[in-house]
Amino acid sequence: MAEPRPDHLLNHIDGSWVSSSTGASRANLNPANTDDAIGDFAESGAKDAASAVDAAASAQGAWDALGPIERATFLTAAARLIDERREEFAEAITREQGKRLSEGRGEVSRSLAILDFTIGEARRINGVTTPAEEPRTIAMTFRRPLGVVGLITPWNFPVAIPMWKVAPALIAGCTAVLKPSPLTPWTSSLLVQAFTDAGLPPGVLNLVQGDRDPGEALVADARVAGISFTGSLPVGRAINRAGADRLMRTQLELGGKNALIVLADADLDAAVEAIVHGAFGQSGQRCSATSRVIVDRSVRETLLERLLPRVRAMRIGRGDQDWADIGPVVNEARMRACLDAVASAVAAGATAVCGGRAAELGTPGYFVEPTVLTDVARDSEIAQEEVFGPVLSVIDCDGYEDAMRISNSVKYGMSGTIFTQNPSLMFQALQDFQAGMLHVNRPGVGAYSHLPHMGAKASQLGAPECSPDVWNFYTDLRSACIRY
Repeated sequence: MAEPRPDHLLNHIDGSWVSSSTGASRANLNPANTDDAIGDFAESGAKDAASAVDAAASAQGAWDALGPIERATFLTAAARLIDERREEFAEAITREQGKRLSEGRGEVSRSLAILDFTIGEARRINGVTTPAEEPRTIAMTFRRPLGVVGLITPWNFPVAIPMWKVAPALIAGCTAVLKPSPLTPWTSSLLVQAFTDAGLPPGVLNLVQGDRDPGEALVADARVAGISFTGSLPVGRAINRAGADRLMRTQLELGGKNALIVLADADLDAAVEAIVHGAFGQSGQRCSATSRVIVDRSVRETLLERLLPRVRAMRIGRGDQDWADIGPVVNEARMRACLDAVASAVAAGATAVCGGRAAELGTPGYFVEPTVLTDVARDSEIAQEEVFGPVLSVIDCDGYEDAMRISNSVKYGMSGTIFTQNPSLMFQALQDFQAGMLHVNRPGVGAYSHLPHMGAKASQLGAPECSPDVWNFYTDLRSACIRY
């Protein structure tokens, strides 16, 4: 069986790499240098998605029959191969997605941590035994796999997010069709190849490249019992509506407009470190990125005096340049969205005290200067809507209560962070934030591989990703009463 090549990426269906039924393909370009054409990949259609579901449905019974402990042996073998190939994965992430090589390596490490945790969970997909209301009767619960699942993943974490969907799906006994972003087809191919090389039976994990058409076909296919999707709020809503008539299970991780609160007693040096990491790491292209700093007026100027020199000193470059502090955004549309958001904010009264322009590096790429906006009105568009780029809004507040009102004023609720030395306010904030992932005196991005990755409000619908709570998506709970 041929292995995937970055210059010609195919679908992987029923254990084989195959061309798309459409015969169409799409160019895969390096966002740091668009003269670097990585190759072409299959632009699939509904027929390809149906073929992948055919394969997954045929493989479902035998895969279920193995049981979670035996299924975990395949994932253990895959983990070993990914670890051996970690540099290949990191280089692919950097070249097609644009993030710095160190960030790509970090993503591979996080992917392996997620896989390691999920493998361990194979022995803990538990039910419970409970007292029965009748004599000589045992009452119990247990879990059964959901069935065929569609996994639709974004470009910003092209290995980690597919991993935190694929791994629990397979351990649970589901078979899967992975439909990655059309902006990162290479890394998803490498991931599927690792599972294939680990001996995964044909049809258990299928890969369909492409954009909207195969994704919509997966959602519409009645044989697909659930869709796990990470991406934008509009697409998530469309998936939920499309599956509602047949009561399709959904797991939707959507956008964020995350706040980092800096109170008057905060350690400002620690807060600056967290802001730089949260706002500009991965060029701000994270659902949990720090896009708003809500700072007490009494320390606003001091915070800016420490923050702005750090941001202005950030060196913009390609992800494979070790000296670079920030890389490109993923494509021209994302660059234009960032620049338009800044222009609109300035027109509405904000001040761009740092950045706000495209950066010219001598090669054609999608570079946006790290940007800090002040004089941002709390109800303005830039304060309310996700930008998904290296753009930070600084909003003034008057104490804790005002800061929390501003933080919770948006429709999203992915992440919330507070910097304070007051233990009472630390714990009060955990009660008051309307967000799923909370942080105190540390960067407000991400979570550990064994903690739920989830949001609140418009950021999440359905069970969390990661953690033991993920089984609430990939399995059905059953109850049984046994008289003896």
